[in-house]
Amino acid sequence: MRRSTLPAELNRFVGRTDELADLAALLSESRLVTVLGVGGVGKTRLALRAAAVQKRYGEEVRLAECAPLRDPELVEHALVEALGLTDHTLRGPREVLVEHLADRRLLLVLDGFEHLVEFCAPLVRDLLAAAPGLTVLATGRRPLRVPGEAVLTLAPMDEPDAMALLAERAARAGAPAVTDEAALRELCRRLDGIPLALELAAGRLPLLSVEQLLVRLDDRFRLLGDGGRGVLPRHRTLRTAIGWSHELCTPEERLLWARLSVFAGPFDLEAVEYVCGGPDLPQEEILDVLGGLLAQSLVAREDTAAGPGYRMLDTVAAYGAEWLAALGDTERMRRRHRDWYMGLATWCELEWFSPRQEEVAARTAAALPNLRAALDVCLELPEDAHLAQHLAGTLWFAWVGCGRLSEGRHWLDRALALESEHEEARLKALWVLGYVAVLQGDPTAAVAALHSCRERARASRNRLAVAYATHRLGCLALLSDDFPRAEDLLGRALDAYAELGELNSNVLMGRVELAMARAFRGDLEGATAICREVREVCEERGERWSRAYALYVLAFSAWTRGALPEARELLVECLTINHLFRDRVGVVLAVELLALVTVSEGDPVEAAVLQGAALPVWDTVGVRLFGSGSFDGPRALCAGRAVEELGAERYEELFRLGRGLSLDEAVERAVADRSGVVTAGLPGAVAPRPFRTACRPVVPGTRKPAGSPTGKGGEAAG
Repeated sequence: MRRSTLPAELNRFVGRTDELADLAALLSESRLVTVLGVGGVGKTRLALRAAAVQKRYGEEVRLAECAPLRDPELVEHALVEALGLTDHTLRGPREVLVEHLADRRLLLVLDGFEHLVEFCAPLVRDLLAAAPGLTVLATGRRPLRVPGEAVLTLAPMDEPDAMALLAERAARAGAPAVTDEAALRELCRRLDGIPLALELAAGRLPLLSVEQLLVRLDDRFRLLGDGGRGVLPRHRTLRTAIGWSHELCTPEERLLWARLSVFAGPFDLEAVEYVCGGPDLPQEEILDVLGGLLAQSLVAREDTAAGPGYRMLDTVAAYGAEWLAALGDTERMRRRHRDWYMGLATWCELEWFSPRQEEVAARTAAALPNLRAALDVCLELPEDAHLAQHLAGTLWFAWVGCGRLSEGRHWLDRALALESEHEEARLKALWVLGYVAVLQGDPTAAVAALHSCRERARASRNRLAVAYATHRLGCLALLSDDFPRAEDLLGRALDAYAELGELNSNVLMGRVELAMARAFRGDLEGATAICREVREVCEERGERWSRAYALYVLAFSAWTRGALPEARELLVECLTINHLFRDRVGVVLAVELLALVTVSEGDPVEAAVLQGAALPVWDTVGVRLFGSGSFDGPRALCAGRAVEELGAERYEELFRLGRGLSLDEAVERAVADRSGVVTAGLPGAVAPRPFRTACRPVVPGTRKPAGSPTGKGGEAAG
């Protein structure tokens, strides 16, 4: 299975044969290689090309983009995101990174770090020290200055490569073939062999001849004060080329260029139409204007998991930002950008309770750099504190539904540290913070946030916020094996939801949590009835995420009845959904129950492997099995049966085999079709027997529950 986040190349890589060889040699000798160079010289493209051909790293290659970040504290979160990690614990992201990378061979491409070098340098140093199999390939305009760093200073292209790039890009743009080789060579010389400048020139060749471009370049150079025809210093050459491209744009293209500079990372057409449109740039014309910038290589197409998108190179965007500032329009455009992404977050929250959950997850991932930028804008002004609280709370589904608890805690803490007179926004941020803290295994913070939310909501007569806070306190009780209290709190919350007409993924999760509490107290029939109702509602609404947890309870019920094929079918669907949404809690619970089903089918070998595969997942969740005797039941019973059949030594051998699997490999193995599988020499199916559940309250402070067996829930109000 491919484990790489490198973007697909949208056009052919041209030249740079010697530089690629030099970079490959450095990567074979050093664990930290930094590619240095001026803007537009092709550092990122060279690094991505080199990373793609590093065979000795297999396919474990990851790209972390630092350029869109402004808050240094987000660098670690960006690396966690780039590595595809999900961590429900209270550990900081640096600790998570160190643990994940400790025993892996991985090439990490750290792109565009120069504005955060003071923070990136010690982070890279610590990661390299803790992870001997890690190699970092960085790109920037200055070195990290970390011991052991090897530096490759990337020069502009030599003449043959520059001419080949210009000709290839011009042909792709639809320009007629250039017959005057001398003029082509002169154009490459004037542009100093800088790839970005060459690409910009190629975008003009369908409209202008090479000779016309040379005349315009002469005029531009004189304007900058260089009366001769010699090569300008490289930083001035690029700025000249960008400025010259700017002058050749239509007024509408120049205006759109300036306004696009407020985006961080990729953006889609809908966002551009809203943010950049206005009386002077009608929305219905934006597509054509954007197409003009795309044809001139000022904007690049970038396909994302959410569909086609666009991106402006940092150097080009910086030039546009200067023009936007000169127009005095920067703050207005940043607020329009913020408003769009607040609207997107609101839409995503509502659509999470629909058949579009998968699309919501993909759009959130693609929009994450821009959502971060919107949160930054909200936090800048005291009068916008309520907007920060609202946005951080609205994004609960991104924090708890898509495995970003640590980053969610970062934004929620910052937003709630601000004073705001908008009580509704604060209440929502409080219960979401409590929810995140429960899942992180931080009961002290969870109780503080949830009690504050409940008391303030009662004072302001916000019954819905009271219900959400009560619900999450009930979830905390469930994880503490205090089932009577869990039933009481969850029951009260569900009654309030029903009375207020509230129905969404969060409400359905509350029902499943109540079913779990009843199952752990021995009322399996009542638990099954609840989860069948939840499944019906999910089928009606197209909801999959909370459905997965209902399937987990129904699978456990099927196992106790000896209906092993039914239990397996339910768990395979449950596991597939949870893995799709990066829900590690749901994944690990399903894998462990699948292991119990597997040993009951008469295959202790595969059961032992699955149990081993579950252990690393628990490490990302927090305290193993939440410290709960009830959740420990399937694991303990499966281990006992497997050891009895295999012997302790053979069991440990298979357990270690499973522990070495990646998450993707473990899930793929767990959901594989096992119809007709026969394990030679092993006894037939083992009749299931109920495991003993713990019905004891846990003394507060003796441990930290790390996550919810229901994973996440959600709301559209409160």
